[in-house]
Order: sequence, then C-alpha cells, then structure tokens
Amino acid sequence: MAVILVVGYQFFFAAPEARRQAELAKQHPVSAQSAAPNAALAAQAATGAVMSQTQALAGSPRVPIDTGAVTGSIALRGARLDDLSLTKYRVTVDPRSPAVQLLRPQGAASAFYAIFPWVGAAGAAVPGLPNADTLWTAQPGAKLTPTTPLILAYDNGQGLKFTRIIAIDDKYMFTVTDQVENTGAAPVALQAMGVVAQIGSPADFDYSNPAHPHATSSLVHEGGVGVVDDQLKLPSYTCSFGQLFCNAWKKDQPIEQTATGGWLGITQKYWLAALLPDQKRAIHTSYQALATSGPDAYETTYTGPVQTIAPGSTATTTTHFFAGPKVVSMLRAYGQTLGVAKLDQAVDWGVYWFFTRPLFAGLEFFNGYLLNVGLSILALTVVIRLALFPLANKSYESMSKMRKIQPQVEEFRKKYADDQAKLQQETMALYQREKINPLMGCLPLLLQIPILYSLYKTLTVTIELRHAPFFGWITDLSARDPSTIWTLFGLIPWNPATAPFVGSYLDGPLHIGVLPLLYGFTMWLSTSMSPPAGDPTQQRMLQFMPLIFTFTLAQFTVGLLIYWTWSNVLTILQQYIIMHRFQVENPIDSFFARFARPKPSTG
Repeated sequence: MAVILVVGYQFFFAAPEARRQAELAKQHPVSAQSAAPNAALAAQAATGAVMSQTQALAGSPRVPIDTGAVTGSIALRGARLDDLSLTKYRVTVDPRSPAVQLLRPQGAASAFYAIFPWVGAAGAAVPGLPNADTLWTAQPGAKLTPTTPLILAYDNGQGLKFTRIIAIDDKYMFTVTDQVENTGAAPVALQAMGVVAQIGSPADFDYSNPAHPHATSSLVHEGGVGVVDDQLKLPSYTCSFGQLFCNAWKKDQPIEQTATGGWLGITQKYWLAALLPDQKRAIHTSYQALATSGPDAYETTYTGPVQTIAPGSTATTTTHFFAGPKVVSMLRAYGQTLGVAKLDQAVDWGVYWFFTRPLFAGLEFFNGYLLNVGLSILALTVVIRLALFPLANKSYESMSKMRKIQPQVEEFRKKYADDQAKLQQETMALYQREKINPLMGCLPLLLQIPILYSLYKTLTVTIELRHAPFFGWITDLSARDPSTIWTLFGLIPWNPATAPFVGSYLDGPLHIGVLPLLYGFTMWLSTSMSPPAGDPTQQRMLQFMPLIFTFTLAQFTVGLLIYWTWSNVLTILQQYIIMHRFQVENPIDSFFARFARPKPSTG
C-alpha cells in the first residue's frame, strides 16, 4: 500500500510540478549574477567591520524621507533604501525614547537594507548596469514624501539610460518603478532584481542598544519569510526547542524557487521588510545565508523575467517594497489593493493558526468597541469560557459529586488499606451509583491546552499588544508585570537588580508582581475547590503547584496573565455555583463562616 501511495504521489503530483517548474525556468533563465550574493554584503560580513551610524550614512549622498509615519534617507550610491525609522513606534513605552529604526546602512551595526539592481540575462556580461555601488543622480533639494516622488537617473555611457521613480504612501509602502531606455544600436536582454539584505541575526543584536528593540524568542519566527507559488516559506536563523516544523536557513545553500508572483523578505518579531514584485510576471526567488568569519549575512532575492529591449525602445518594471510594522489589518489591506496573496502571513500565526487567527479576530473585534486591548482580552476570555461552558459544567458537576462522596471514599481507603483491588472495585461501584465519570474533570483542561498556547502565541507575535496600556501601573501588555514584591510594589524607591550577588535573581526568576500574585491566589482557590487527590504525595504536589506557577508565569506578558487570572475567576464562580447546587462544602463559604456571628443559645 505504501509503495502505491509513493508511486501515485510521484506520478500525479511530483512529476507535474517538476514539469511546471522546468517550463517556468525556460521562460525565466536565472543569471549567475542573480544567484550570487551581494559582494559588498559578503565583504562586510566577512570582516565584521562596523562603523558608527553617522559614518555609515556619510558614505553616500542622500535624499531625505519624511511621511509622518517614517523618517530617514535614501542613499544615492546604489539607490539603497537603508535608513528608515518608524516614528509612531518607540523603543520603550516612554514617548521620548528613540523611534524604532528598521533599516540601517551598510557598514553600521546590524545593517539591514533593500536594493534594486539589474543584471544581464542568463549570466550575460552587460557592462555598466546599476548595482549596489552605482551612483545615481537626483534633482537638487529633492525629498521623498507621499506627494513628491523621488526621480533618480543613471546613464551607463554605453547606450542604456535608467530612470528610477521611488514613491511612498502615507504609511510604509514604497513603489519602485524603473524605466530602461536603449539608445544603442543592438538589443539588450536584462533582468531586474530586488534584494533585502541583513548582516547578523536578531540573536547577535545588542538588546541594551536602543537601536535594536527586537526581542527574539523560540516562539516567534524571525528570518526569511514569503509566500511563493502560494506556499509559505519560513527559513529561520536557527531552530530551537519549541519551534515546530522549523526550517533553518542553510549556510551557503540557497533556497530557490521559480513561480509567478508572490512576495518575500526578512521578518523580525514585530517588523517586516518585504519585496512585492509584479504579480503577473515569472520570478525566481532565493533565500541565502552566507557563513563568514564575521557575523552571518542573509539576503532574500527575486529576479524578474528576461526583458529584451530593442534599440530605441524602453522597458518598465515596478516593484513594491514594504518596510514597517506587521499590523494585520494594514497587511491585509495592502494585499487586497496590490493583489498580493497572504501578505498577512508575515505574522507568525504558527501551526495552530486555526486557533490563533480566530482569537486575534476576536481581539480585533472587541478592541474596535472597547478601545483597550486589556479590556478586549477580558471580553474574549468571557467568549472562550462561554464556548467551553457546557463541557466545563459537566466537569465541575462531576468534580462536585466526587468532593461530596469524598468521606465515603476515605472510609473505603481505611477499610481496604490492604486490598487495593477491593478498594478499586468499591470505589468504581460508588462512582456508578452516583453517576460520576472521574475522567470528566480532565476534558476541559485538555481542551484548554491548545487554546492557552494559541492565545499565548497570539499575544506574543501581534504588534497590536506592543506597548498597549491597560490601567494603573500596567503600561505595556506585551511585557511582564513591572511591579515587584521587592520594592513593596513601588513603595520603596530602589532597583532590586542593583542588589549585590542576588540582583539578577530578584530582577529575574524571583521577580513577582501584583498580577502574578493574583493569578497564584486564584489558582490556589480553584484547586482548593477541586476534589483532593487520593495519593498523599499527589496532594502535596498539587498544593505546591500554585506557588510554582506563580513564579513561572511572573515572567510572562501581562496580557497573558490577565487572561489566565480572569479565566480562573470565571472558573471559580462557575465552580461555586455548582457546588452550592449540590450542597458541597467549599473553601469560600468556609472562610466567611469564620466571621459569622454565632447564634445565641436557646438553652
């Protein structure tokens, strides 16, 4: 049977796909130049040479960019898009902190830029084509704004005149239009390219430097990204435990594919730099990592189809380039406007996308009305609890019945302490008489595991949570609770991290804020309302679980703690109502009973 499946797959799927790729390749030969890495990129990576931002920017004449959403400049040497700051996004929650710098010039630390060179078709040597070092000219006083596109010119002196028009909207989308005029006597066959290049991976970044506000995590894909031939491509810098179905970027082994349309680029946790070529033309795409003696260099490249330009004719090609935050609604809008498929998949929805995307849609919906992501999380939690209500109700009913018969179970344990088989038999008979299914208590928990993971994923990867305030001391839902018991929650003005010997622990695994304590309390109360485990060792372990989880989850984002704590509160409420209905003793009533005034004696 296995042989039949393999042969069938090869005959009906693999072979036709191979023929289709070969046909596209005939229409679109790849030049040796297009497959080769950017020489300047490789040189900088190999030496590891780094200069200051000011020095790197001074290496080329520049044209300023200012749209309100971004500021920066374009280098006339190579017509590089290599200096871009996102003015609406700050490094920290302090509005006076520096703007996030997404693109950085070659030569500076963690260079990250885009270029749009031309190459000769099928490896043909065509002298004077614009590359990463070509010096373009612009009109004096030129400035790129949403209303004033930048017009660049370059004459190779051998019959080819290039005109590049760079436009930008009021957000983060560039449009690069190249016109090539052949004033020579012979036709010329050329191919347009687009390259997004980066030196060093996020793991190499200095996070103490405000220029690098990117936090890497095994939960979040960072590296190459794209949708080519309707297939999502995700080559990562490295693959670590926790990253399911991860494909590492293989050093010096390009990942290549030929298709019609698509998009590709390099993504960070919240930011994206992506090439969007003409969707109706065949392109050859490549993801390449260069292993060097210095930091590794990465580039994603597309090469367009061969364009043969006859004497006296002009060829035109247009590429869009996105450089900005991965706001889901904005990516969807750009995708629909430009006809680019699945651009919003630049957000790492993960293998549980069928959970994460609906969860995010719910957050978007509620945030449209509540205008507060924290309140939206609370509302979404109610919806999730309502969806699980019938199953949870059955579970808590079963748990309440088990708690009610606990005295009888204890009698059986004493009576049949030396006969475990008889103990099991009598206990199961009691469950049958009382119509109790002991497994029902586990089902809601099993169902919540993928939901919890998916919500954690959603709250981690979506920029909508970054620096989003809640109330009071919570100013960033994407960060951990800033309060800590070691300052009495802000009453003592000192930084626990500065304490000798133990500072790294007080500010690290022992950092406990208000929300983690609330979560720990609600978990303890919910656990106390559940029937005790039969084995004394298990009972002691369960008693320590709230404490362990309090310290563990204290390092998680506030947004996730809000969900977990509020979900526990709703669970406790549901448990309390059911326990009252079955007249089962519970810790809430027992607590308040201590303060009840004793009834006067009538004797």
